[in-house]
Amino acid sequence: MPLKDILPGRLGFGAAPLGNMFRDIPEQEALATVNAAWDDGIRYFDTAPFYGAGLAEIRMGAALAGRPRSDYVVSTKVGRLILDEIEDVSARDLGEKGGVFQYGRPNRIVNDYSRDGTLRSIEDSLKRLGTSHIDIAFVHDVAQDFYGDEWLSVFESARKGAFKALDQLRDEGVIKAWGLGVNRVEPIELLLALEEPRPDGFLLAGRYTLLDHARALQRVMPMVAEHELAIVVGGPYSSGALVGGPNFEYAPAPPEILNKVARIKAIADRYGISMKAAGLQFALASPVVAAVIPGASRPGRIAEDRAALEEAIPADFWRELRSEGLVNPAAPLPAAA
Repeated sequence: MPLKDILPGRLGFGAAPLGNMFRDIPEQEALATVNAAWDDGIRYFDTAPFYGAGLAEIRMGAALAGRPRSDYVVSTKVGRLILDEIEDVSARDLGEKGGVFQYGRPNRIVNDYSRDGTLRSIEDSLKRLGTSHIDIAFVHDVAQDFYGDEWLSVFESARKGAFKALDQLRDEGVIKAWGLGVNRVEPIELLLALEEPRPDGFLLAGRYTLLDHARALQRVMPMVAEHELAIVVGGPYSSGALVGGPNFEYAPAPPEILNKVARIKAIADRYGISMKAAGLQFALASPVVAAVIPGASRPGRIAEDRAALEEAIPADFWRELRSEGLVNPAAPLPAAA
């Protein structure tokens, strides 16, 4: 089933921070954040075993316990198994996300994109989430940012294993939809070029944001539209860089990104517009984007995201960004700018 027919709203909840992303988040704060999202009306929650080695799934399961299961949609990921044995967290090879989850659980993480690994991953996620079913399963991180020169062989392993397993689970009604959950556009392009299998949509993190969207516009967005599918945009604030944070792409932001943020913010300040509003509304202006899922680790962030979504932004703001070369000429803009 296409993602756009499953998702219950345009604003979802990205649960990576619940896995103690960048900091050790107190249990009560994590649960209160999910509760704040629920109270706000958010009914789409995205998580993954990778986030804190199962911690994000466990916390989300605890926070959603007792809620009517038919009232919300959950997506999680496959491709990594979380074992009971403990490992040295600092010795993990996580590609470009080296220290992102250093405060997560120390359980050993094993990459496994096989059919059996996929089935086990879903079974394990159901237990951690304490739920009867997963709505959407994304194959996680089959891309160069994690696997370097080996990424194509990892993709091929997923093509033979995870993709076929998820196709079958979807056709059997065990899950409603599947796709890729990645930080790069190339795996999506590669999958869409295949005749089989048949994905239902994608989660693309960090590649369709106000700070970084040119590459996605070149090929992947038109391909997704051509297949009548949709994208969920993860990381709409580019790891926080867009809203004044120090990180971009899970690492300290380089000078050219900080300069771009400063230029956008100068224009936003003149119009009295928040950077969060600019970021969310830019992503959602694309007809290919079904939802955005900003991550939140504090309850107050939920209200900020909702306000940003509803903030009125004049068309002149977008026109000025375009004229200053701060958005790609091909990017769809809100308010018919």
